Amino acid sequence: MTPDPAATDFLYELLNTPSPTGFEVRGQRLWAKRCREFADSVESDAYGNAWATVKGTDPDAPRVMIEAHADEIGFIVKYISDEGFLHVDRIGGSDWANARGRRLTFFGDSGEVLGIIGNTAIHIRDRKDGEKAPEVHELFVDVGASSAAEVAEMGLRVGHPAVYADGAVPFGKNRIVGRALDNRIGGFILSEVTRRLATDGSRPTATCLALNAVQEEIGGYGATMAAYSIQPDLCLVLDVTHATDSPDIKHQQHGKVTLGGGPSITHGTANHPLLVARLIDLAREHDIPLQHESSSRFTGTDTDSIYHVRGGIPCALISLPLRYMHSIVEMADFADVEKVIELMTLFVRSVAAGDSFALEI
Repeated sequence: MTPDPAATDFLYELLNTPSPTGFEVRGQRLWAKRCREFADSVESDAYGNAWATVKGTDPDAPRVMIEAHADEIGFIVKYISDEGFLHVDRIGGSDWANARGRRLTFFGDSGEVLGIIGNTAIHIRDRKDGEKAPEVHELFVDVGASSAAEVAEMGLRVGHPAVYADGAVPFGKNRIVGRALDNRIGGFILSEVTRRLATDGSRPTATCLALNAVQEEIGGYGATMAAYSIQPDLCLVLDVTHATDSPDIKHQQHGKVTLGGGPSITHGTANHPLLVARLIDLAREHDIPLQHESSSRFTGTDTDSIYHVRGGIPCALISLPLRYMHSIVEMADFADVEKVIELMTLFVRSVAAGDSFALEI
């Protein structure tokens, strides 16, 4: 990946800083602090969207936004029993099927509180009619309390968020495993593109706005807010996509994307064909491997929230292959991370005054 030790340290700190949807401020402050080291400015809005600007040399060139989302899936306290057990609801698309026996970190009024999602021992569970994973409302969390009053003394109440207590670690020869790679590794990539544009050689011709958006996991609302305010002329959206190279995934149903196979670009729906064509040309010119995906109705990313803002913002979706999405063992390959950074940086540097991404009719 990057030889910069500061960038590596930042990556792991960012991944391990909890930022569930609606509660992203800790991660956003960390991201903004990093970007202030090299960006011309860092700004934010009412809901915590943050964007870093690298000014281009030509004010007549189109303004390019690059975007990823800052939030992660999690849980939120929904009910506290008289006996001191917590019941939770999902934040975003948390997979409750593998939740039993996991540790959670709650963020209460008095700081962090460790919880354990209860797991009745296999010896005494009723399994005579087979066994299915419990529904989310059937899960219970033990925080070491004996009553609701003790839970309150810990600083916990209904409405406090939680995330799994697992952090990110290096894995194998050149990979990383952990929760929240979807999509805070995207925020890291944005910071690296911004750093390279600002410090590697000459400034880009076009001004670049790197947006780290909130609330993607519940509908992409942060991206819509910020795109409306920032008013870019075009946008590259970065998210993760399913690496479908692990066992028992049907390629005819889910497509074929390989971990370590390079960035994936999406064709169709929100993706503007002229932006996609430029990405393909740049990848071919600079020997960057590309993978391809199709979008029949929607991308399921912030691209869907940006491209129709105001009079329309030409967008293209670049995706980082990821195994085991929405779990505590999400896995990415650093070779893919580096190629995504390269491709996005090349794209921004390719934009110049006179470039038009309007389709001629």
